[in-house]
Amino acid sequence: MRFRARDVYRATLYTGILGILLLFLVWPILLTVKGGFVDQDTGAFTLHYFLGEDVGVLRDPLYLRGLLNAFLIAVCTTLLCLIVTLPMASIATRYDFPGKALVSSLVLVPLILPPFVGAIGLRAVLGRSGSLNAFLKWTGILGPDHAGIDFLAGQFYIPGLGEMNGVFFAVVLMEALHLYPILYLNITAAMANLDPSLDEAALNLGASRWKRFFRCTLPLILPGVFAGSTIVFIWSFTELGTPLMFEYTAVTPVQVFYGLTEISDSSRPYALVVVMLFSAIALYLLGKFAFGGRAYAMQSKAQHAQAPRKLTGVKAIAAAGLFLGITALAVLPHLGVVLNSLSGMSAGNDWYRTVLPQSLTTEHYSGMLSHSLAVPSIINSLIYALCAMLLAVALGLAIAYLTVRVKVRGGWILDTLGMLPLAVPGLVMAFGYVAMSLNWPFKPLAAFFDARGWDTLAGLMQVRGEAPNPLVFLIIAYTIRRLPYILRSAAAGLEQTSGQLEEAALNLGASLMTAIRRIVVPLIMANLIAGGILVFAFAMLEVSDSLILAERSKHFPVTKAIWTLYNRLGDGQYIASAMGVWGMALLTVTLVGASVLMGKKLGAIFRV
Repeated sequence: MRFRARDVYRATLYTGILGILLLFLVWPILLTVKGGFVDQDTGAFTLHYFLGEDVGVLRDPLYLRGLLNAFLIAVCTTLLCLIVTLPMASIATRYDFPGKALVSSLVLVPLILPPFVGAIGLRAVLGRSGSLNAFLKWTGILGPDHAGIDFLAGQFYIPGLGEMNGVFFAVVLMEALHLYPILYLNITAAMANLDPSLDEAALNLGASRWKRFFRCTLPLILPGVFAGSTIVFIWSFTELGTPLMFEYTAVTPVQVFYGLTEISDSSRPYALVVVMLFSAIALYLLGKFAFGGRAYAMQSKAQHAQAPRKLTGVKAIAAAGLFLGITALAVLPHLGVVLNSLSGMSAGNDWYRTVLPQSLTTEHYSGMLSHSLAVPSIINSLIYALCAMLLAVALGLAIAYLTVRVKVRGGWILDTLGMLPLAVPGLVMAFGYVAMSLNWPFKPLAAFFDARGWDTLAGLMQVRGEAPNPLVFLIIAYTIRRLPYILRSAAAGLEQTSGQLEEAALNLGASLMTAIRRIVVPLIMANLIAGGILVFAFAMLEVSDSLILAERSKHFPVTKAIWTLYNRLGDGQYIASAMGVWGMALLTVTLVGASVLMGKKLGAIFRV
């Protein structure tokens, strides 16, 4: 009877989790796809919003150009990340040099520097009146009367693509400097599992260093390269915050964002999101068959790890310099944010056509603490992120327990759905929740509460309307979007701990929930804390969901407040910079804490 009850508990838990994932992950995606193919007036199937002469997104040159630009941003960002990370990963796995532990840990620094915030600093550096032009004049490269080079507004001709705005390259650079650690973590993990005897055999046969890399190493690490590149590509292809901060509107994510104003009257925004979703899936599958299928499996697991070669002298300095130089370049835009937040305003803008601000002040931080938009947005984000963290921990632990410890039949479905948010564009998910608010189950719930005069509850069911409150939708969005972090973290903890104590407790009559609470959770507490603080930190600075789902200023999360303030005249951009610095400090503390708790397992969170 005890075992039957245990099976009932597990089946009930499995069914409940599957229902949650289907409702809040699969259903929003299906609603978005459905919205693009259904006529809002007749409810009939149509391709009008894709191919129609008047509103078809695939026949509109503006939208086609936006899709091409998004694709080019993703390709360039991924290639730039590969160029940066392949030599870094090769050096990190094959060589040892003084300070290696320190410079290797610095690789994670860009993960705590969101590109949405860094764009503020990069604009201050690259603008016509920015610090880079001031530096070029100071060194004499530009004459004192030179108006300066506008790196962001300049036009650059690319054969076959025509003229590209300088902002395009700024977006690529900003996203690559943020995302390359994800690719680095995947490639180093793949290289660490290589059998060194294969490389030694190729060396004995006379193969050169480059030939050994391209003929032996690269084919074996292609799964890791493809896994990391997939995340980088989809992330950059659908990134909203960075081009929005650069005011780069000729890209699909920004076009989707501004298209939300017509979502109630037209299905064209749905069609545009569907095009982006299908494009991401098609490009992923293309890469999977073109590159993922060309990987070669090792016949046996490596019997011993490759002993790193000791570097000394100039070679050691060069190896450390590579890591330090790339990290410094990644930090530079965010250093600009810090300087912008400290720039004085005693005589207008004290950081104008100068290399550094002429005066420093902390008045913008005190102004942030008293601003009517800044502090409430921080409080809102704390509430949203804390609730999302608690829900994600509970959901992620339950999925990991069923798939790793219990190995329940059909557990792969839960694991696949739990990791799916890494592959589904965040913009698509955010748009899906908007669609959800206009359909079942939230629309009938809103009508039910509204009919009884329960305006507060009715507002919680709406994203668009007379009095919407995005609390429910933001918490759900943050939970689902960051679920993979806690899922992989909890799974890693369960794989490292034995299930004997838990089985003993169950055999002695403890209930399943008691065994989990008293045995499982304490054993993997470090993993749960590490994954939880990652969920909390990244939810605090989530961009797509925050910008799309929060409509009224009193409900703004931090990122929506930063974007709103930055576009205001006066001290808006300085207070926005101060809020960005606060966000970077938060991510720094949380990611360092997660790294200490999880160690090398932290990289598994960013692998698919």
